[in-house]
Amino acid sequence: MVKEKVVLAYSGGLDTSIIIPWIKDNYNNLDIIACCVNVGQDDDMTEVKKKALSSGASKVYIENVVNEFVEEYVYNGIKANAVYEGKYLLGTAYARPLIAKKLVETAHKEKAKYIAHGCTGKGNDQVRLEVAIASLDPTIKIIAPWRIWDITSREEAIDYAESKNIDLNGISKEKIYSRDQNILHISHEGGMLEDPENEPDFDELLVMTNTVEKAPDLAESIEIEFEAGVPIKLNGKKLNGEEMMKSLNKIGGKHGIGVIDLLENRLVGMKSRGIYETPGGTILLEAHKYLESFVLEKEEAHFKDIISQKYAELVYNAMWFSGLKDAFDSFVNSTQKNVTGSVKLKLYKGNIKFAGMISENALYNESISSFSTGDLYDQKDAGGFINLYSLPYKIQALNEMNNNQKNSIKVTYSFKE
Repeated sequence: MVKEKVVLAYSGGLDTSIIIPWIKDNYNNLDIIACCVNVGQDDDMTEVKKKALSSGASKVYIENVVNEFVEEYVYNGIKANAVYEGKYLLGTAYARPLIAKKLVETAHKEKAKYIAHGCTGKGNDQVRLEVAIASLDPTIKIIAPWRIWDITSREEAIDYAESKNIDLNGISKEKIYSRDQNILHISHEGGMLEDPENEPDFDELLVMTNTVEKAPDLAESIEIEFEAGVPIKLNGKKLNGEEMMKSLNKIGGKHGIGVIDLLENRLVGMKSRGIYETPGGTILLEAHKYLESFVLEKEEAHFKDIISQKYAELVYNAMWFSGLKDAFDSFVNSTQKNVTGSVKLKLYKGNIKFAGMISENALYNESISSFSTGDLYDQKDAGGFINLYSLPYKIQALNEMNNNQKNSIKVTYSFKE
């Protein structure tokens, strides 16, 4: 009898490691194909493959898509200045649609009818993966063990792993944090973080980033060059997306940049707490925002602020493959045609300080904006502008004065000086 196939989104972590034996115990007719999508997590892919096979997978795909992830997903968010709830740079949310895309491609290659994942029934990622899969191939069926099995906690998951002789790679009931890493960020959830009263032990938690106490006592200056909103050079050296993020993660991590403690509103309706490290992405976002302030016209910049917030919500809320996302991308890309130039920043103990910028498309003109009188701006013109700009407020005030006089003679007025 020929077995049906299931493609498992495999990471080698606790959840996906125990899913392989669980599927074998509960679905006798399924052949398990593990698919690990490398978006920049700090894992030895040879060991990940070996672990999947030893756990019971019949075949393993390792998909290296790090540069694609940065240039086609992360950079879209940087151009949009997308930040969820004012803090979160969407590291996990950007990765899920790309992972889903590779899972579907693998399912098509293997003629698999099922895709399985290790997302919990309380998380955002189950929605992001499954909505993306449905958007790409709605005929594929989903197996989500966390919504089916009797395991109710990470502690029980550890017990199950130990009963199946699964290597936990240092995970224990004492070191219980759930982590998700890619080249943009690493997130930390669970354990003592679940009580908002607890202050995080950053010395224990942080992986990509120094604490501010351990950051160097000397500031470091860097220069990032953008072309149409896309970062292309760091300190004069041309870099692709993967190289850019790796370099900025190293620099930003050294100086304690991009660590946030966020109590966020999840897509599934609850609040959750996470510590996020996003050193390189935080630097890129700040540099991009500075450059936009230099080259975008006022109303364009102000409306883009609105789109930036909505863009972040859209990405967070699993709508990467939506028509609205395509429309937002069209608007964002239209705003980026003049976002070309260089930005200098100074990094010091968790802080990013502006240190200068240049652009041929700058709308800032020193001869106009300075306190000195220039040829392009006659200060006398401001009086007429103020008279016209204040006209509705004058009318409103005079109407209120007339109404307050009730039966007395109405005020007459003229706008002549």
